[in-house]
Amino acid sequence: MKLDVIKLDGGKAGSVELGEDIFGLEPRADILHRVVRWQRNRAQAGTHKVKTRSETSYSSKKIYRQKGTGGARHGDRNAPIFRKGGIYKGPVPRSHGHELPKKFRKLGLKHALSAKAKAGELVVLDEAESQGKTRELARQVKDLGWKRALVIDGAEVNEGFARAARNIEGLDVLPSIGANVYDILKRDTLVITKAGVEALEARLK
Repeated sequence: MKLDVIKLDGGKAGSVELGEDIFGLEPRADILHRVVRWQRNRAQAGTHKVKTRSETSYSSKKIYRQKGTGGARHGDRNAPIFRKGGIYKGPVPRSHGHELPKKFRKLGLKHALSAKAKAGELVVLDEAESQGKTRELARQVKDLGWKRALVIDGAEVNEGFARAARNIEGLDVLPSIGANVYDILKRDTLVITKAGVEALEARLK
């Protein structure tokens, strides 16, 4: 599939041929869902923790005698039945991550790129370079109509462009190696530089 290439000032810079096996697939929601779920689960800290009955600060003394009180039999105040007692089978620090085959992750990225291309939300940029002036880049982004955009560059992001984009709300910048399904789907517009297209096609072959 062929797509026009634009410059940051809105001018035309020719066209580029995008591989059908990466940008022309029929997007599948089940594949995208599985990859996003894998990403979000891996991002969870998993540091939630509660105190068990061995960790609460009450005495371990038996609270009253076993028989003759007319009440239930109890040991100490750390039992889960009591207020501020230990929690039974509560959460403990653990990893929420699960395995997902590398081929499936690669397929998910292809479907995310294809979904943006099919929805008309894919823009190919000649190059993402700037003098580091946020005001100038913000004006260019506004003129292009990008409200929530992700810019994917080549192997490295231009330092001036990254610095200028840092304070612009709704604009994220990633190198091609950082391209992922969740960030692509989260933004309304996906902007890929020509260097980014080459890097992604090399990565996903």
